Amino acid sequence: VQLQASGGGLVQAGGSLRLSCTASGRTLSITQGWFRQAPGKEREFVAAISWNSGRLFYGDPVKGRFTISRDNAKNTVYLQMNSLKPEDTAIYYCAADYDVPIYSGTYYWGPTYWGQGTLVTVSS
Repeated sequence: VQLQASGGGLVQAGGSLRLSCTASGRTLSITQGWFRQAPGKEREFVAAISWNSGRLFYGDPVKGRFTISRDNAKNTVYLQMNSLKPEDTAIYYCAADYDVPIYSGTYYWGPTYWGQGTLVTVSS
C-alpha cells in the first residue's frame, strides 16, 4: 500500500485546512488515519476511519474540531481541521493498516503503511 498526503499549509489560528491522503495498491478493507509530530514532541495519534466509515477514532486534542472521512471510490481519506490552534502545528502523516485502533485510556495503533508528511503551521 502506498499513501500520498497533501493539503498542508499555513493558516491563522481559528482557521481551517483539509488534508487528503490517497492510497494505492491493496486498499480493500484498509483502515486509514493520521498522526502528527510537532518539533521536539513524540508522534501523536490524530484520527482514523475504518473501511466502511462505520468506526471513527479521534485523539482527545482534536475531538470536536477535526473530522475524518473517506471516499472509497477515490481511495482517499480526508481530515477536515477546523478551529485550528497554534498547538496543532506539526507534520501530519497519513497511515494505514488492516486493523483498527484499540482504546485503553487513549488510542493505540501501530499502522504498517505510512505516507510522507505534510506540514501544517498555525500562526497565532
